Amino acid sequence: MLVLIGFGLFIILGFRLLSANVPESNQVDNARSELAAQHRKFINKLAPQAQLLQGQYNVLPSVTLAQAILESNWGTSQLSNKYNNLFGVKAQSSNTKSVYLDTQEYVDGRYVTVKARFEVYDSWNDSLAEHAKLLAYGTKWNPDQYRDVVSANNYVQAAQGLEKDGYATDPTYTEKLISLIKNYKLYQFDD
Repeated sequence: MLVLIGFGLFIILGFRLLSANVPESNQVDNARSELAAQHRKFINKLAPQAQLLQGQYNVLPSVTLAQAILESNWGTSQLSNKYNNLFGVKAQSSNTKSVYLDTQEYVDGRYVTVKARFEVYDSWNDSLAEHAKLLAYGTKWNPDQYRDVVSANNYVQAAQGLEKDGYATDPTYTEKLISLIKNYKLYQFDD
C-alpha cells in the first residue's frame, strides 16, 4: 500500500512538474511575439520616410532599414534612443549638435573601443534624411564616396557597394545587412 501511495505521489508530482514547464514555454513564445511586434513597429515607423527618400536620393529603402536596424539595435541604442542618430553618423563639423560616446571600431583584425563625436538629430526622420544625403552626395573629401550604393539596381549590389565604398569597418557588415533584408523581407519596400 505504501508503495502505491508513493507511486501515486510520484505520478502527481511528475504531472505538476510537466505542467509547471508549460507557462515557461508560453512565456518564451509571448516574449518572441512581443519582440517580433516591436520589430514590425520599428520597420513600419521608418519605412514611409525611407521610401520617400528613395525618390529623392536613390537609396534603396531595404538597405536604409537594414542599416538602421543594425546600427541602432532596433532603435534601442543610446545613440538612437537619446540622440536620434540611427546610423552612428560621426560629426563632421563643430557647428552641429554632437555628443562624445564610446564606439567599437574594427581595426587591424580586431574590435577596439574608441571615443568619437556623433551627430545629434532632432528626430529619426532627420537622421534618415542626413543618411540618404550622405550616401547620395558623398563626403566632403569625396563626393562620389558612395557611388556604388546609389547606382545599385538591387539590395545585394547596394550592400556590397557600402563595403566597396568604405562605409563600415565591420568585415561582416554586408552579410549582416543582406541577412536582415531577407529575414524581414525589407526588399518589399523597394520600388
